[in-house]
Amino acid sequence: MNVVNNGNLKIAVQKKGRLTDKSIELLKLCGIEIENYAERLVVSSASFPVDVLFLRDDDIPEYVQDGVADLGIVGENVLCEKSSTLDILEKLQFGKCRIMIAAPERFDISQPLELEGKTIATSYPKILQSYLDENAVTAKIIELSGSVEIAPALGVADAICDIVSTGNTLMMNKLKKAFAIFESQAVLVSSPVIMQDEKKAQIVRELARRIRSVLSARHSKYLMMNVPKSSVEKITSIIPALKSPTILPLADPEQVALHAVIPTGHLWNMVDELKQNGATGILLLPIENMIE
Repeated sequence: MNVVNNGNLKIAVQKKGRLTDKSIELLKLCGIEIENYAERLVVSSASFPVDVLFLRDDDIPEYVQDGVADLGIVGENVLCEKSSTLDILEKLQFGKCRIMIAAPERFDISQPLELEGKTIATSYPKILQSYLDENAVTAKIIELSGSVEIAPALGVADAICDIVSTGNTLMMNKLKKAFAIFESQAVLVSSPVIMQDEKKAQIVRELARRIRSVLSARHSKYLMMNVPKSSVEKITSIIPALKSPTILPLADPEQVALHAVIPTGHLWNMVDELKQNGATGILLLPIENMIE
């Protein structure tokens, strides 16, 4: 099969890295089954008209811009560093990270102006230069493709600018966080011409709908419990439900089952009050998709 001309939507994802697993997980939750994709460059889905292209993350914006891929999942940091003008269809709520200034522990850097005249090593020269310009700071930028954190110890730079998650790598190199200059997460981007092809445009709209349902579900839980009929009004007022709760009859005429979708994390703030008003058999379940 020639995947170039098979009419499927082509979506580029990171071949190997911090976004790969979450990108595949998202596609699967959208009903797009991808099998045997390890070490392959292109895989077609049997459950949805999509071909998944596995590429280096730095190459994804260019492939989408040139129309080789119709869509791409890539970090905002990569888009910005590549000066990409691709449209962002959805922010995907994973792969979140910060690009931060960090310096040796003996230095106290807490604001942009303290970078004046410094030498900064980074893998993100465009993002850093933009930040320095916005803050009217003049500093020398040294571009490194990897191992940025060892630059101060080698005497190459006074500070670094790099992606920071846990901060463990910084501590190992006797560096400390100063401040963030850029916030990033994975985003879904589209080719400039994709919506001109009506067949593919329909697939894009359906995929975007599925993605939004998955993202909505991640912020919600399904709550079930038994409550006395006399307490329904009070308990309903306690629950921060996204929609009006569902009330179902039970074998006990004095009891009803109450079902509701609530924002993730709210149960523990109200569980004592629910129990005080007679709620029993409280269950909180994950939601895979939530279609509006």
